[in-house]
Amino acid sequence: MVIIQDGSAMNFSAIDEKEKKSEKNLRPKNFNNFIGQELTKKNLAVILSAAKKRQESPPHLLFYGPPGLGKTTLAGIVADESGGNLKTTSGPAIEKAGDLAAILTNLKPGDVLFIDEIHRLRLPIEEILYSALEDFFLDLVVGKGPGAKSMRLKLPAFTLIGATTKFGLLSSPLRERFGANFKIDFYSPENLQMILKKNAETLNIKIQKNAIEFLSKVSRGTPRVANRLLRRLRDFANFENKTEISEKNCQEWLQKIGVDKIGLTNFDREFLKIIVEKFSGGPVGLSTIAAAISEDKQTIEDIVEPFLLQIGFLSRTPRGRMILPEALKYLQIASYNA
Repeated sequence: MVIIQDGSAMNFSAIDEKEKKSEKNLRPKNFNNFIGQELTKKNLAVILSAAKKRQESPPHLLFYGPPGLGKTTLAGIVADESGGNLKTTSGPAIEKAGDLAAILTNLKPGDVLFIDEIHRLRLPIEEILYSALEDFFLDLVVGKGPGAKSMRLKLPAFTLIGATTKFGLLSSPLRERFGANFKIDFYSPENLQMILKKNAETLNIKIQKNAIEFLSKVSRGTPRVANRLLRRLRDFANFENKTEISEKNCQEWLQKIGVDKIGLTNFDREFLKIIVEKFSGGPVGLSTIAAAISEDKQTIEDIVEPFLLQIGFLSRTPRGRMILPEALKYLQIASYNA
């Protein structure tokens, strides 16, 4: 408890709890509150309704697409709509068969197991998962050498939801065990405006309509980016004692954190300029670019490239990455350096 100048008390732990609750509330709890991805929502509603009528667990589902588009949120909605509990893990976190066995044997009938970055499951783990998905049995080998024994454990009926940013890296046997696959697409500026307006109200942020429109255009078609920028604007508003955020505020504050008028960050511009200035615009391999800017290849593939490909600034060719004329025009570079 802290006493402030006017003699009143401020409970920071209570403020922290309120803040955490408001942040958690940004995730929609049902399909009606989930904005965008209309075709996916309609198909999921049919699948869940049919499974409920048959009194079965929904089929295993796969969501794929760039990060930040709502795959985890959709998994939570599927769990709520089907009446099961959501259990969450990730591909890299399951290192050995015992890890998978512990997760699966703790599931209850109707539970939903969500595995993020499922393409990063190790092959031996993936092969054990096959029988669990098809027959709800877990086949394990206990011990080593001549004394090794085979065990088969019965599992409750459950639904696996896999999420991946790299659909092509999933093995064919694993892909075929999902009952339905859904591509999660980038969001339109209109949908992002609806999301931002709703979340601004949730976070008790006063923001003008034209500021929301500007923010939606620089959010890279991604709700996670939109929400992150909205929180940063809230920080600036609190710091400068602004009661309402205008478009001018939006432009000024985003510039301070390196976000320009179309949503490019400092890292995006560095990435593009490295290809132009050091590699004559390409083609150049991803490993070479990653070494030149001291960044992880996966970060470049998952975070940077999807947006640059979407806006026509970058091309992936069999020989490597190439900068396109639109990027040169935007960066005000007349031609490739020789």
